[in-house]
Amino acid sequence: MSKRGPAGGEPRVIRLLMELRRLGVTDAAVLGAIERVPREKFVLPQFLDQAYENIALPIGEGQTISQPLVVGLMTQALELNDRCKVLEVGTGSGYQTAVLAPLCRRVYTIERHKSLLKTTEARFRELRLTNVTAIAGDGSRGWPEQAPFDRIIVTAAGTKLPEALIAQLAVGGVMIVPVGSRSSDQEVLRIRRTAEGYSSESLFPVRFVPLVSDSEEKRA
Repeated sequence: MSKRGPAGGEPRVIRLLMELRRLGVTDAAVLGAIERVPREKFVLPQFLDQAYENIALPIGEGQTISQPLVVGLMTQALELNDRCKVLEVGTGSGYQTAVLAPLCRRVYTIERHKSLLKTTEARFRELRLTNVTAIAGDGSRGWPEQAPFDRIIVTAAGTKLPEALIAQLAVGGVMIVPVGSRSSDQEVLRIRRTAEGYSSESLFPVRFVPLVSDSEEKRA
């Protein structure tokens, strides 16, 4: 991916970056990644005029592309470096993935909707994101074959902490995960894995689509 993508320098991108900085996204590397990712390539054609608004937008299959502020804050909270091996649960449009890619060594990303993943993988190829590996599957189970991960980011909200994902987090690793039901307030938690277990801290409120496992879908 080029150092400066097609979006860089446009007035609407600059406005968005200024808004994100004002609202708490202060990490220069994260802001630089957001600046270089052309968000218009990740939205549906009917929403192109809103691509650089600080709002979530529908992408099909009942899913959304996250609000840029949430992407920025969650990415910043991961405390990434170029040695990190990252698991992303919920590929969606691939926008969050594309922001992560230049900030870490490799991203492994899981999407349960195969139709979304097919389109998203084409975007990754177009943007030459060569350090991203994507599969279709039940993200609540993680990716045991590739574990442990230095960082895990979950882009859908479960009703409780996903123990299977915590188990795949390396000691010293960080997981960013929204928790809460659809009918109540959700919050983003930062989990730090320790030799004895893990610690948890609440970061900020959010509203995400629910994290649904294959077993839960069969029961529904």
